[in-house]
Amino acid sequence: MKWTILKQHEGYMIRSYLKEVHGFSRKLIKSIKFNGGAMLVNGQRKTVRHKLSEGEELSILFPAEVKSEFMKSEPMPLDIVYEDDDIVVISKPAGIATIPSGIHTSGTLANGLLYHYEQHDVPYTVHVVTRLDRDTSGLLLVAKHRYSHSILSTAQKTGMINRHYQAIVEGHPPEQAGTIRLPIGRKEGSIIERAVREDGKDAITHYQVSEEIDGHSLIQVKLETGRTHQIRVHFSHLGNPLAGDDLYGGSQKWMERQALHCDYLAFPHPVTKKGMEFTIPLAQDMLALLRQGRH
Repeated sequence: MKWTILKQHEGYMIRSYLKEVHGFSRKLIKSIKFNGGAMLVNGQRKTVRHKLSEGEELSILFPAEVKSEFMKSEPMPLDIVYEDDDIVVISKPAGIATIPSGIHTSGTLANGLLYHYEQHDVPYTVHVVTRLDRDTSGLLLVAKHRYSHSILSTAQKTGMINRHYQAIVEGHPPEQAGTIRLPIGRKEGSIIERAVREDGKDAITHYQVSEEIDGHSLIQVKLETGRTHQIRVHFSHLGNPLAGDDLYGGSQKWMERQALHCDYLAFPHPVTKKGMEFTIPLAQDMLALLRQGRH
């Protein structure tokens, strides 16, 4: 990455310039200093204390990224909605885990993305920003390198990454629109399930019913917080579990996975700062359930 120093930034130390102007974290700057990266001014190596002058060109060389030995590249079809040097936006199908785990060590989106990187000489590992559950479909954001990941992680914590979901729930919620404010924590005796519990973390879900069909409702959902399984837990607690979500009380008579789809994603680009916005249609299996319920 490189920048030409403007007059208003003359006199900044490199460390201050990177942190205050470009949002570098202290951890990222340390990694550049101590793990094989470099800071160059007009092609000459400098320390973080170097004071910048107008017109100088500052270049940052990041250390080589080390891929986990457990992360193997695997060829697989990827529905890439958008890609540039800094980010990838993917439409993830249901039934594929986002990253490897003890349960799913291969066949994940990350495995396929590593293979895609290798085919296009992208020297990075996978930095997932907006993870989706294995059986949730829809838009997913990946940072290509550590700088993008650092910026986007901060954006996520400060509410600058917006995701909207569509879900099909069993029955009809008592209100056509509302906000669910119920804390969520781990369910006792389970490492996977979550539950509404008083000692849980704050969880806020906004929703709007957009269509009611025989036995089900299509709802639009926006999260204010991002707890694990938040949408699934909240609607199950209301008595309206997601169709197909047998983990939280939903029937798999009509759907074999939870009827949850991320159809909207918006965020500021980590490098250009330009507003990015993406939408995709509802997943085919959810559309099929809606068509069936309309007859």
